[in-house]
Amino acid sequence: MAMNTRAQAPRVPDRAAPEGLEAKWGEAWESQGTYAFDRSATREQVYSIDTPPPTVSGSLHIGHVFSYTHTDVVARYQRMTGKSVFYPMGWDDNGLPTERRVQNYFGVRVDATLPYDPDFEPPHVGGDGKSIKARDQKPISRKNFVELCERLTVEDEAQFEALWRYLGLSVDWKQNYQTIGARARKVAQAAFLRNLARGEAYQAEAPGLWDVTFQTAVAQAELESREYPGFYHRLAFHITDAEAAAKAAAAGAPVEDGADVCIETTRPELLAACVALIAHPDDERYKPLFGTTVASPVYGVEVPILPHPEAEMDKGAGIAMCCTFGDTTDIDWWRDLELPLRAILRKDGRIITETPEWITTDAGRAAFEEITGKTTFSAREAVVAALRESGELKGEPTKTMRQTNFFEKGDKPLEIVTSRQWYIRNGGRAWTNPASGKDLNEELIGRGRELEFHPDFMRVRYENWVKGLKGDWLVSRQRFFGVPFPLWYRVDADGQVNYDDIITPSEDQLPVDPSTDVPEGYTEDQRGVAGGFVGELDIMDTWATSSLSPQLACGWLDDEDLFARTYPMDLRPQGQDIIRTWLFSTVVRANLEFGALPWKHAGLSGWILDSDHKKMSKSKGNVVTPMGILEKYGSDAVRYWAASARLGLDAAFDEQQMKIGRRLAIKVLNASKFALTMGGEGAAIDLDPALVTVPLDRSVLAALASVIDEASAALASYEHSRALEVTESFFWTFCDDYLELVKERAYNRDGAWDEAAAASARAALAIVIDNVVRLLAPYLPFVTEEVWSWYREGSVHVAPWPLSSDLDGAQGDPSVLEAASSALIALRRVKSEAKVSPRTPFLAVTVRAPQAQVEALESVKGDLEAASKAVGALTVAASDDAEATEAAVDSFELGDAPAKRKG
Repeated sequence: MAMNTRAQAPRVPDRAAPEGLEAKWGEAWESQGTYAFDRSATREQVYSIDTPPPTVSGSLHIGHVFSYTHTDVVARYQRMTGKSVFYPMGWDDNGLPTERRVQNYFGVRVDATLPYDPDFEPPHVGGDGKSIKARDQKPISRKNFVELCERLTVEDEAQFEALWRYLGLSVDWKQNYQTIGARARKVAQAAFLRNLARGEAYQAEAPGLWDVTFQTAVAQAELESREYPGFYHRLAFHITDAEAAAKAAAAGAPVEDGADVCIETTRPELLAACVALIAHPDDERYKPLFGTTVASPVYGVEVPILPHPEAEMDKGAGIAMCCTFGDTTDIDWWRDLELPLRAILRKDGRIITETPEWITTDAGRAAFEEITGKTTFSAREAVVAALRESGELKGEPTKTMRQTNFFEKGDKPLEIVTSRQWYIRNGGRAWTNPASGKDLNEELIGRGRELEFHPDFMRVRYENWVKGLKGDWLVSRQRFFGVPFPLWYRVDADGQVNYDDIITPSEDQLPVDPSTDVPEGYTEDQRGVAGGFVGELDIMDTWATSSLSPQLACGWLDDEDLFARTYPMDLRPQGQDIIRTWLFSTVVRANLEFGALPWKHAGLSGWILDSDHKKMSKSKGNVVTPMGILEKYGSDAVRYWAASARLGLDAAFDEQQMKIGRRLAIKVLNASKFALTMGGEGAAIDLDPALVTVPLDRSVLAALASVIDEASAALASYEHSRALEVTESFFWTFCDDYLELVKERAYNRDGAWDEAAAASARAALAIVIDNVVRLLAPYLPFVTEEVWSWYREGSVHVAPWPLSSDLDGAQGDPSVLEAASSALIALRRVKSEAKVSPRTPFLAVTVRAPQAQVEALESVKGDLEAASKAVGALTVAASDDAEATEAAVDSFELGDAPAKRKG
């Protein structure tokens, strides 16, 4: 749709400045419903965005501003191309971050055995709670704790929304959701029940990674591998088969005293949990020992020596003890070799208090009693002391740094604990999807290849993750603030809970809380008694809810009309660091439920780096809070810094770049004011390209048309930084060169130019501003809206995106502007090097240019003379240098500088 070519007389303020525009236009956009989603639009007319729901746990940081600006640029561009943009905002307010914040903020912790207190008031509100140690926090009921979570998240969400509005996000604030709200609980519970009914969700009693601090299971996607200091301990296991020992020694095995096989371990505290020694099946040193047994040091428990291909011949002694469980390799060996389970670690990270039945010797039982109830650190010291005393520690421990799994939010190494957990199939274990007949892992790899990644090189991260999965998705968490599993279990006649006998609600009953709600056919007094029921107390992993953000935002199960108009969505914008969690898990859920991708495109932002080029994060304490920066430089300037970075690439936090952005914002205001008022006070602006007749003016429109095409193509390809770059470059050329060249002709104060030439300049100036303001609108929404309001009705942000075809018939030769700019730069350089005022006249000056530019310079001679103060004194000639590409001043004579203007 082409714009009107006649605009009102500009209403330009005496002083144009960016200060205060955030409040002015934020209020106007809200009252006018500028960004409201059009519910009448068909799916083909809609562009929908799966906006990342920020974690509501304190405050946003500058990294959020960075990535959310990228999304907003896309939203604004698509809106201007005629799309009805569905741009909701969600709040990720469940899970561990919120719990930790509530514990610190209010000085409380959960005791699930306590009853609900309807009149409860927290002991602290605000900063006081941050200094209270966990053991001193007041215990409260789970329901009271959840109420505090809900109370605090409401306050945090209001602060987040205020900052997003100040930044200028063009979100439709009527379209929002919470990941813990009633609608989210219904969607998450319904999706899980459907997964369960189709065999995609299951429970299992299995070893899994466990965080002893937060007392919860941890999924593979939440792991961080970090270096952790430790010691190698060389322990002697006693071979009971003398003949096998002799053969092993002859083969080069590290068998000492003819009867001891030595292993090296960093975890001697798990010695009592040892179930086997493992070596590689091709290791000639240990082949004589395969199938024999050894007695463990200290405890005297007999364990077999077995082969397994995952054993590393060149690591340590080439033989390792398998304990249940020290690491994930132990799980593999235990499962593959069908070894017994001998767990000695509790969920709190301490050693069990009862001596295991597999330790049968008096000495062994006495040694175990020395470590019962201890932490792994204290138990390690005790076991090493016992090994020294028995002589079964060979040499002194040697320092090492080992790679250890941590929960991404934790500060202690994870342990492996056996527990009952819920899983959703994600291709980590072989499983054929009945709906498609395909292996799920291969199917999910295929989905990744269907998805358009921006930038494309991010695709390999997704694919490598899916190919490297080692297990299904652990979705249950032993926490309090989250979406409950909608499940109850029957209690048998003996009072034992039968976890295989599951009671589920119907979808029309959702959401439910099994800890307080009663299943159909039962009464509350049957809870926990023989013949009755118990409710599932675990909650879903936060990703199990966030993975449904497209369904949640689009109204699945709640607003089918909205869902039909917005799903599947067009764009998932997110950080590159959560491809394996949020992006992948969302693909999994959509594939299982709908057999298709949840969106067409994924836009991946890079990280923000601090001055030391380290990723900014709250955990590192190197984040910058954004409001002060936004107020200091203005939102447009900060958005400029953010939008200057390409998708997928890290960017430095750079206030210098924000200063450049502020300069650009001010220039947009000042140049627009200048260009739009050339016709004098009260004169209407004429934007008719047919008025543009002078070669220089037609040339600038040709350059503009090229910029429109390049910027449009870049934005359509999610290359927002490229679109900004070409637009900004053109705009500065326009301001520095073209505007200076034609301003005297556009003013035409003394009638030196004929009116058609003056009208041509004024129309070209206005047309450029009218288009550049729209090109920059996605990036600098406040100053562009301000300029637009001077001469147009409505908002620039719902105006049509510029089209080069609107300039057809008015475009000239772009080389004319290039030649004129080159000559003007050369003429300015003369005065700069002579250190005289730019207003100093030339009494005579010769400009030599490449032969191909001479004709163009002759056509702009009048404008060039006026701009350089060389009226009647400029000569254009061809350069003597056949290889010259730029204009140069050959000879000149300067007059006297004019007197300084007063005032």
